[in-house]
Amino acid sequence: MKGKMLLIFMMIVMIASSAMAAEAEHAGGDLKDWAFKVINFAILVFIIVKFLGKPIKNYFAQRKELIEKSIRESQEAKELAQKALQEVEEKLKLKDKEVQDILDTAKKIGEQEKIQIVQESEKLKEKILEQAKTNIEFEVKMAKDALRLEAAELAIQLSEQKLKEKITPEEQEKLLQESIKIIEGRKN
Repeated sequence: MKGKMLLIFMMIVMIASSAMAAEAEHAGGDLKDWAFKVINFAILVFIIVKFLGKPIKNYFAQRKELIEKSIRESQEAKELAQKALQEVEEKLKLKDKEVQDILDTAKKIGEQEKIQIVQESEKLKEKILEQAKTNIEFEVKMAKDALRLEAAELAIQLSEQKLKEKITPEEQEKLLQESIKIIEGRKN
C-alpha cells in the first residue's frame, strides 16, 4: 500500500515540476520556491491520505460491494424471470394442448350426436311410414266395408224392387205371414 502511495506521490511531483518548469523565468529563488510548493503539495497529499485515505478506501470498497451485490441480484432476478418465462411458456403449451383436446372431444361428441340424430330420424321415418301404411290399410278396409254395405243395400233395394214388380199383393201377404212365424219361432 505504501509503495502505491509513494508511486502516486512521485507522479504528482513530476507532473507538478513539469508544470512549474513551463512558467516564465523568475529572478532568483527558483529552487526555494519550487521546494516550498513541493513540500506544501506533499503535506496536502499526506493529510488527504492520513485523514481521508480510510474513508475513501472504505467508500470505494462499499461501492464495489454494492455494485457486485446489485450485479448478483440482477443476475438472480434475470434467472428467476427466465425460469418464470419458461414456466409460463410450458403452461401455455399445456393450455394449447388442453384447448385442442377440448375441441377434438367436442368434435367427436358432435359427430356421435349427428350419427345418433340420423339413426333416430331413420327410425322415426320407418315408424311414420309403418303408421301411414297401417292407416291406409285401415282406411281401405273401412272403404271396402262401406262399399260392401252400400252394395248390399243396393242389392236389397234392387231385389225388393224386382220382388215388388213380380209379386202380387196376395203373395206379399203370404210372405209377410211366413216371416212373422219364423221370427216368432226364433224368439221361443
